[in-house]
Amino acid sequence: MKRTRHLAMIAHDMGLIFEFLGIVSLLPFLILVIFGEWDLLLPMATAPFVFLATGFLISHIPHEDIEPSLSATLSAVALSWLAIAFVGALPFVFGLGMSYTDAVFEAMAGWTGTAFSMIPSLDQTPDTLLFWRSFMQWVGGIGVIVFGISLRTKTRVSLFRMYRAEGREDALVSATTSSSRRLWMIYLVLTFGFTGLVMLTGIPLWDSLNLVMTTIATGGFTLHDTGLAYYNNAALEAVLIPVMFAGSIPFKVFLFLYHGKVMGIFRDQTVRILLLIAVIGAALISLDLSIFSNLSPLSAVRQGTFTAVSGLTTCGLQNTSLHHWATVPLAILAMMVFIGGAMGSTAGGIKVNRLALVFEGVKWWFRRFFVSSRVLVPLRVGGRTLSVERSNLAVSKNLLVIVIYVLTIFLATVIALHLYITSFRLDEVVFEIVSALSNSGLSVGFIGPESPLSMKWLFITLMWLGRIEIAPVLIIAMGIFREIRDDLAKDVSETRYQ
Repeated sequence: MKRTRHLAMIAHDMGLIFEFLGIVSLLPFLILVIFGEWDLLLPMATAPFVFLATGFLISHIPHEDIEPSLSATLSAVALSWLAIAFVGALPFVFGLGMSYTDAVFEAMAGWTGTAFSMIPSLDQTPDTLLFWRSFMQWVGGIGVIVFGISLRTKTRVSLFRMYRAEGREDALVSATTSSSRRLWMIYLVLTFGFTGLVMLTGIPLWDSLNLVMTTIATGGFTLHDTGLAYYNNAALEAVLIPVMFAGSIPFKVFLFLYHGKVMGIFRDQTVRILLLIAVIGAALISLDLSIFSNLSPLSAVRQGTFTAVSGLTTCGLQNTSLHHWATVPLAILAMMVFIGGAMGSTAGGIKVNRLALVFEGVKWWFRRFFVSSRVLVPLRVGGRTLSVERSNLAVSKNLLVIVIYVLTIFLATVIALHLYITSFRLDEVVFEIVSALSNSGLSVGFIGPESPLSMKWLFITLMWLGRIEIAPVLIIAMGIFREIRDDLAKDVSETRYQ
């Protein structure tokens, strides 16, 4: 009964968010009118209709204003992300005639900010559906739960629990509605500001807007089959690098801009670590491309720098075919994709904050071996000194997440090799799986429209797991297992009693 009360509370809040998604899903109709694509009127109406209808139904479930349990919140948010993908797929099914599996894949890639695509020809796709793809990545990048917080006149604990369950462990916004609205204002300003900057490179307004929407969200969808290679514009690639970085650093850092403190951004430790990894990774990949792929120094630097930043920020944009890369630069790129951006950003991966904390924690563990047990060795994180108990918990928790990610990659690789006999090298298969789990979408071409049905659902699952950071799904599985175990134990006891 207690669990039902908690789920009813969460369902009410999710219903409000679904209703809002239904309203904002009407925005593509403006594009439909501008381009006169009237045949898409009914297909595009399917998503807002289902969002509004579902939201209305579940938001009117009787509930008490209580603080839901963390496990119930995690489970509800995980299932909600699945539902959002299933609804977001409808315009592709009715507008392009895609199979439902391909449409769900496209929608999951959209909402989770992953650059994989199942559309056979983007150049032949109507502009309204292209905008729908960009719009999903733009909204999904910052997180649909932030919508719910910004909409309310009074913030509730349940909404912030849902926000943290969305895979945003860092405190992106404070516990006030005004803070989340300020966040959205910053997001909008960055989007329109960077759009103007991209237009200065000679890219039309339509292309610039869509590129920036997907890049600031570290999504990576493009408007053309050949991606960025369609433009063959080095200046565009240079301009998109800071856009990718903007999406991969904590959005709370941009509050420095809000208060006019520009240099405060670069004093943030996370920003400095990201820049350091990007510089080192770009240098190594560029050097390896020059050595192993026989590229000219200029081409190696151009490809290596852009792709390294795209990988670290999990954006998914690429200016070259990775299938032609040698194993060494591809392995370095895979490690950067695995690390990902910062907590509290639109990026995926295990997050650079988590890696930094584990690195400091391991050093802290070893330092304690060389002093007396009576000597307290402090662990400082983010300018704060943690107690021994909190230090052990923080390091163990983050290390556990990394281990779970690695095990998931290993298991998915084994499954993929059994499901799909292919000519792709093992390192390319692993790279594609890392890219899916990190919500990047950088691709060697392993997954595509011609892939088997089983492979498509495997990658849909990986994108979903990466967006919610796996833990909620484990909680759901443990809950189901416990229910089955309890039912079996009950049946056994009843049998014995009889």
